[in-house]
Amino acid sequence: MLETVLPASRSDARLFALVEEAREYAQVYLLAKQRHKGCDGTGELTTLREEFKDVADKIVRYCREKGYLSGPCEYDPDALAAALTKSLL
Repeated sequence: MLETVLPASRSDARLFALVEEAREYAQVYLLAKQRHKGCDGTGELTTLREEFKDVADKIVRYCREKGYLSGPCEYDPDALAAALTKSLL
């Protein structure tokens, strides 16, 4: 998914803003996850994961509307968060 989204975000200001928002949520989520090792079921960590997933879903919806993505687009939130924090725009 990121292989398509990141290049498109370079020329689409709205998508760029969504990706940056998702990157911020990803960083917070991954930091909390790292600090709470072994506590994956806690409410706080679950909430952070859901907040990140909500922003990622916004990106998917936007990309579908714009035609950047088509077909099924399932993703692992943990893998996507890790990839977003490592990627450069």
